[in-house]
Amino acid sequence: MCNDVPVERDPQNIPVATLRDQPAAGGLASTINITHQRRVWSRRAASWDHGDNPGLAKVVKAVISAAGPVAGQVVLDMGCGTGQLAIPLAHEAAQVIAVDVSQSMIDLLASNAREAGLQNIVGHVGAVESMDLPAASIDLAVSNYALHHLRDPDKVRLIKATTKWLKPRGRIVIGDMMFGRGLNARDRAIIKSKVSAFVKRGPAGLWRLAKNTARFTFRLQERPVSMETWVRILTDAGFTEITSASIIAEAGLVSGQKPA
Repeated sequence: MCNDVPVERDPQNIPVATLRDQPAAGGLASTINITHQRRVWSRRAASWDHGDNPGLAKVVKAVISAAGPVAGQVVLDMGCGTGQLAIPLAHEAAQVIAVDVSQSMIDLLASNAREAGLQNIVGHVGAVESMDLPAASIDLAVSNYALHHLRDPDKVRLIKATTKWLKPRGRIVIGDMMFGRGLNARDRAIIKSKVSAFVKRGPAGLWRLAKNTARFTFRLQERPVSMETWVRILTDAGFTEITSASIIAEAGLVSGQKPA
């Protein structure tokens, strides 16, 4: 992992802020989670491709659409994976700072960027919940199916930090797994559909249902929260013009704007 990684100037000579890693604010629990996620996603890097997953591809499309025109902007991609957001956004943006906990993911992102002929993506290996940027250094922050892996207090801290990093009127767009513990009709419908789908797969599906139920119940790896919770997190962090919408199945999208 690199500390104090300088981000080079983009082709338009726009200086981009230095990104730094710092100790996880959540202490030992956050550090353990970061280590676990790095190990998991380093193993999964080669198979993390939305091309063969129509559902995740729709989430990517929704986030890019909600991000709007990004010409000349500096974009932060939080949990970038192999570049599902970073690469299409980099075709317009001045610079994309792409952060992921896995070196393997960043290596694949670099390869994909070279194939696309892009030189304005800066990949950084680090945990989004323990990174730091100077104030008012980015125009847009995006994330795709990454933040549900964070512990809930780390979600809150990250979004609060994002308001500092964004320029006035800067925006945040998050596409992710968004459902809670069955407290509303949408949550109950999502949980029911997932259980039904696993049961239909027979013994193998039941085994996966048991594993996923344990993960969800004890919040061991996936820690989704509802769209209502995400809206509250953005509101408490000071964002305005907040929107939320379902995309497909359990996927949702929230966005907000930093006041002028």
